[in-house]
Amino acid sequence: MLGVLTDTPIDGGYICSGIVRGDMRCPYCKHDSSRVVDTSHDMRGGVRRRRECENCGQRFSTYERPILATPLIVKQDGTREEFDRDKLARGIRISCAKRPVSAADIDRLIGEIESTLQTMGRSEVSSRVVGDMVIAGLKELDQIAYIRYAIVYLGLDDLRAIRTEIDRLLEG
Repeated sequence: MLGVLTDTPIDGGYICSGIVRGDMRCPYCKHDSSRVVDTSHDMRGGVRRRRECENCGQRFSTYERPILATPLIVKQDGTREEFDRDKLARGIRISCAKRPVSAADIDRLIGEIESTLQTMGRSEVSSRVVGDMVIAGLKELDQIAYIRYAIVYLGLDDLRAIRTEIDRLLEG
């Protein structure tokens, strides 16, 4: 089942991730009837649709992704919480702030982490597993963003620890 949420614009359209209730609303005139002009699929099972409003004729894009179950995240204190894609995105975006990392690269990393969690087939996953995935992804994406995230995630609380991590990064 593909879901659609109509509140986040992309390319003049919407990012879709909730449940479809009828046709998409036009972001320009709010009319609720549109026709699909073009459809493409991505590697993660998402569907991008180019639509045209039947009322005003404007075109807009929607993106639909499958709603798959993600495991509960078990925090270090033993509490459990639902996987929160937005929370993950905020943490990664903070690490990548003012760095030459594109929004597409950040979204790809978030999507890869979410997809990996969904395909693990487990009902619960340690927050450490998610953190390790973020660390590995940021290490490949941008070394400064990696260090920023590592300072918090690995608890690097003094300059020597940070320098040791930077040296390790430079050697590898």
